[in-house]
Amino acid sequence: MVGETSTAPIVAIDIPIHGMTCASCVGRVEKAIRAVEGVTAANVNLATERAHVEFAPSGADPAAVAEAIRAVGYEPSESTVELKIDGMTCASCVNRVEKALTRVPGVVGASVNLATERAAVRYLGSGAIVSRLIGAVEQTGYEAKPVQREGGQADREREAREAELASLRRSLVLSAVLTLPVFVLEMGSHFVPAIHDWVMDTMGHRESWYLQFALTTLVLFGPGLRFYLKGLPALVRLGPDMNSLVALGTLSAYGYSLIATFASTRLPEGTVNVYYEAAAVIVTLILLGRFLEAKAKGRTSEAIKRLMGLQAKTARVLRDGAAREVPLDRVEAGDLVQVRPGERIPVDGIVVDGSSYVDESMITGEPLPVEKAAGQEVVGGTVNRTGSFTFQATRIGADTVLAQIIRMVEQAQGSKLPIQALVDRVTAWFVPAVMAAAALTFLVWLVFGPDPALTFALVNAVAVLIIACPCAMGLATPTSIMVGTGRAAELGVLFRQGEALQSLKEVGVVALDKTGTLTQGRPALTDFVTAPGFSEAEVLGLVAAVESRSEHPIAQAIVAAAERRGLPLSSPDGFEAVPGFGVSALVEGRKVEVGADRFMARLGYDTAEFMPAATRLGLEGKSPLYAALDGRLAAIVAGAGPVKATTPEAIAALHALGLKVAMITGDNRRTAEAIARRIGIDEVVAEVLPDGKVEVVKRLRRAHGSIAFVGDGINDAPALAEADIGLAIGTGTDIAIESADVVLMSGDVRGVVNAIALSKATIRNIRQNLFWAFAYNVLLIPVAAGVLYPLDGTLLSPMVAAGAMALSSVFVLGNALRLRGFKAPIATETGSPAASVPAAAAA
Repeated sequence: MVGETSTAPIVAIDIPIHGMTCASCVGRVEKAIRAVEGVTAANVNLATERAHVEFAPSGADPAAVAEAIRAVGYEPSESTVELKIDGMTCASCVNRVEKALTRVPGVVGASVNLATERAAVRYLGSGAIVSRLIGAVEQTGYEAKPVQREGGQADREREAREAELASLRRSLVLSAVLTLPVFVLEMGSHFVPAIHDWVMDTMGHRESWYLQFALTTLVLFGPGLRFYLKGLPALVRLGPDMNSLVALGTLSAYGYSLIATFASTRLPEGTVNVYYEAAAVIVTLILLGRFLEAKAKGRTSEAIKRLMGLQAKTARVLRDGAAREVPLDRVEAGDLVQVRPGERIPVDGIVVDGSSYVDESMITGEPLPVEKAAGQEVVGGTVNRTGSFTFQATRIGADTVLAQIIRMVEQAQGSKLPIQALVDRVTAWFVPAVMAAAALTFLVWLVFGPDPALTFALVNAVAVLIIACPCAMGLATPTSIMVGTGRAAELGVLFRQGEALQSLKEVGVVALDKTGTLTQGRPALTDFVTAPGFSEAEVLGLVAAVESRSEHPIAQAIVAAAERRGLPLSSPDGFEAVPGFGVSALVEGRKVEVGADRFMARLGYDTAEFMPAATRLGLEGKSPLYAALDGRLAAIVAGAGPVKATTPEAIAALHALGLKVAMITGDNRRTAEAIARRIGIDEVVAEVLPDGKVEVVKRLRRAHGSIAFVGDGINDAPALAEADIGLAIGTGTDIAIESADVVLMSGDVRGVVNAIALSKATIRNIRQNLFWAFAYNVLLIPVAAGVLYPLDGTLLSPMVAAGAMALSSVFVLGNALRLRGFKAPIATETGSPAASVPAAAAA
């Protein structure tokens, strides 16, 4: 992410939309939303069937967006939540609460009832809005509690998808049952003499047409009615979509057949033919394609389903002195929750009583259970292994770590990559161009075609309308993104920004912070050498007293060493920290200064007497610090964070991908270079102050091209934001994670390799899909128009065209689903969120 970031708050909502079927639908919805006043950006995703809408801070009007979506023929999905409001006493209270609720971005309507003390709120977007609604009510001086939480929204969306799939299945079966006799009667009569004879002997030629007419009418205006209800209004609005092509093609064949059946004298001699079977088979095959698409779309979001499966369904809450089993959405912040062995922890919290070992592999990737005792945090979704304990709920609902992970994956899956811009430009004119091509085909065959010219003109024009498939174009990119980011989540790699999925494959250099990324975040004190005349215990006690106020890893190691020796630590006065240099304070009246050699130089102290020790420590890869007491150098101190066991393998794998690897650290050069030699780093930038990392990132970009930066600390946040791609170690600070584009949940630097490899695989998959979608149309539309007929008499039947169209979309979805089998170049000990679902939980 390069460049300045705006400080103005961005108001954004995600709106589920029903009825979109192809890329032209996506373009039409996006155009309609962007035309709404106050909307600054709109991104519609066909695979997730959602629109991500951003508003100007003062211009959010979700109701206007919903109306704009309906105006172009699609249906935004509204949700309702009920809140219990406490503290209202009169009609003015009701009015005040209603106004507060309607001002929340995403709310389209709110109704407050004083008698029941309930508020019913209709909103667009995800259930995360519930916490904002509660906050808005509390700001007006009242209390609010959700009667139902956002889990209901997820259930409703899942139910809507299942209902759509069931509807498609019913329509497909009915259509197939009605179409089969039509197909056998017409095509069988042409190609199977026995069927022809049977038809002529039992019902007659004309009566066969009457039966075909009846059955085809049931197909078109029963299961096929969905195409006309969507496609014909789109034509009237001059915004044709895939449904319009199907409607035009089938109605053309059906209408021509009607004339041939009931008014044959109006047609030129030799052109009296019926195409009922073409219209019916087209509807059946396209319904088959839609059904297969719907099933495949469900499979693309399986990573989200598995993440949802990690959430506990109930919690054992202590209320009124008794433990009660309550639904997860009834747990409130501050509740005391009991967890027994083998149970999944329901929400985030802090242990208050008891102890146990908890499997946190879904969050940290560490395979060994972690001991939990009073005062320690537990994370919802993790599994309690042995003992039992009670904890106080601190984060519930949308605020839990697991809910944030799910939201992160959903946002990445719904994003639009830069590569999609090409698709958007093409599909903006694609359907009108297909209709123009069909009209031209009809005219050319009518004027220049052989007898019966009208029949040839109709059949080929219908084939052109049906063969064109913007469905495949619209699904090519988003389905690959959904499957790719879902697979990434299973590998412990969370893409916070979908764009990173494309940008990551372009990086030329990977820059890594040292402490906490390449090495263990908590170093240990390894050396403490005092100058003549100073007692080691005395100096260590005074230095530890000062460092007890510092958050630096070496400082914590010094304090730990003093505590192990039982040294008393006095409280320092006048503590002062100079970022990147050191710290100073008064301890028991004595001036204590601790820091790097540059800090000593700034203070005017000569470190020459410690030069041999500093050289030795640097060559050993240790970080030396100096301590001064009352204006005299008293000791040289060194700590080392051992290099993570996985680091050398990760560096070697990055080199295998053809990438340069750089290390950026605030340590002195000798220490940094010693570590770099040991693990194979190409370039070392040492003694960098926190604010200097940004300049280093810029310099590396100029030298090597696009840069990815990997870090975990607060001082890494600016560099993470400045880099083209920022990757945060998931075990690092919240600030670093918020500044990054990609989060490595396991804290394993090998995840960088897997993220880059998955990025390359996903973009390769997208390009394959786009090639197929475009090549399919470029090759088959001319064939459907009849360009091969003068050469070898080849024509494409509308039925074959319908089958090929359905196959195109299914092929794209099937190719995207191959990413589910992506094998990580380096196997990590990841117990990534989705991958760590036990069989029982998944069931």
